[in-house]
Amino acid sequence: MSWVARWIARVGPCGLSPVAPGTVGSLAGVLLFWFLGPQPFGIHVGAIVTLFGLGTWACHVEEQRLHAHDLGEFVIDEVVGVWITLLVAPWTWKGFLVAFLLFRVFDILKPFPIRSLDLKVPGGFGVMVDDVLAGVYGAVALVLLLKWTWFDSLLR
Repeated sequence: MSWVARWIARVGPCGLSPVAPGTVGSLAGVLLFWFLGPQPFGIHVGAIVTLFGLGTWACHVEEQRLHAHDLGEFVIDEVVGVWITLLVAPWTWKGFLVAFLLFRVFDILKPFPIRSLDLKVPGGFGVMVDDVLAGVYGAVALVLLLKWTWFDSLLR
């Protein structure tokens, strides 16, 4: 099962990108979400919860195998995080682009308490939880931006 964990944690080859694997993983997440298509909210939430569980398991297995915590090549957490932000995005390329950018900003800057979670929570859960919170921050920011009529019309 080790190869399955490796494949999930890295989202196939995405985590092996020599440049910006987190961004590559996030872009893969956007493409996967787009290919899932517009679904009822509950279906997307169920997919996120399932992927969170699989990612937690896969990152735990890989951390134990490699004796290292939260390696840059683990990008399943970026997929889950960007999916959370995409939950509230208009289903347009512009909406997805803004959701992607907001998620990346929060994932990179790691505002409170994201950085603390990133540093203090061990194991596969620790790998995943900081990106979940970055996704929530991105979703909240996007909802607030969409409250402005001009911004909402720009993304639709």
